[in-house]
Amino acid sequence: MSDPTTFGVGRFETAAGVRFDGVVVDERAVVPLESFDPAWTSIRDLFVDWAGAVARIGAELDRHEPHVDLGELRPLPPVHPGQILQAGANYRTHVIDLQVADAPPGTSAAEITKLRAEVGELLDRRGRTGTPYLFAGLPSALCGARDDIVLPVHGTKPDWELEVAVVLARPAFRITPEEVDDVLAGYVMVNDLTLRDRVFPADVGRIGADWVASKNAPTFLPTGPWLRPAAFVADPSDLRIQLSLNETVMQDATTEDMIFDVRRIVSYASQVVRLEPGDLVLTGSPAGNGAHHGRFLQPGDVMDAEITGLGRQRNRCVAEEAPADTATTVAAGTR
Repeated sequence: MSDPTTFGVGRFETAAGVRFDGVVVDERAVVPLESFDPAWTSIRDLFVDWAGAVARIGAELDRHEPHVDLGELRPLPPVHPGQILQAGANYRTHVIDLQVADAPPGTSAAEITKLRAEVGELLDRRGRTGTPYLFAGLPSALCGARDDIVLPVHGTKPDWELEVAVVLARPAFRITPEEVDDVLAGYVMVNDLTLRDRVFPADVGRIGADWVASKNAPTFLPTGPWLRPAAFVADPSDLRIQLSLNETVMQDATTEDMIFDVRRIVSYASQVVRLEPGDLVLTGSPAGNGAHHGRFLQPGDVMDAEITGLGRQRNRCVAEEAPADTATTVAAGTR
């Protein structure tokens, strides 16, 4: 008997190239979504009555034999978000590590300890009285949980950032943190890849970060393999985030280290943006990315990632093939 509180929903492609939306059972098999209701041709159809749809699928789960082994399918991003909002600098240890990494050469151990304490106090104050830092991403960066990552020719320091994201089931505008649970569909795993050398272009000076060039290359947002309904995530502040590079653990933390939790992030986003069903909100990444380790992605690297209840990703890195004149044009002006 399948557990009705552990299923997920996702989008998949067969070896023959047929795409369909389905219900993931016991993290190993998939039942086509239309088996539950012929009118449900996509996950987006469930957003009309998300809570009712989740309850119905759970109640009928044992009536449907899993049709396809998950391992035989190519997972696609579970949703087509109209908007993607991304939280930055939202893990306490991660931000402290970044500040320490910028300390001048020769800084003593005692000074490093003091710096860590000072930055920690600032972050605690920010968590009490400040607001999340958000920026926008592009849907064209999405790829599947087992797709290859194409490393662009115009970047030299591609980095990983595994994180938890939430998907909206209902519209939300200027809602309180207490109202956030009512608008969430669920949780999904994403790896927010970044070209570190493209974040601050040399020719823009103090204008700020270039998130479009640094974070939105095609395949730079592996998403999935499935969307876990929020009702099945008992405590979003207690999810373990793990990423290994070539079988060496790089990130291993929990969402407890967040400065702003999911409810505060979504509530804040809704104060300035009208959120819509299917929108994707990323919540930040913990310590352990490539900049921390001094190791960036290279062709042939393999990333294995896992978040509690959200499945597993396995992505191989490949080099982009591009005309030399294109590479020269795009790379102009970078540091």
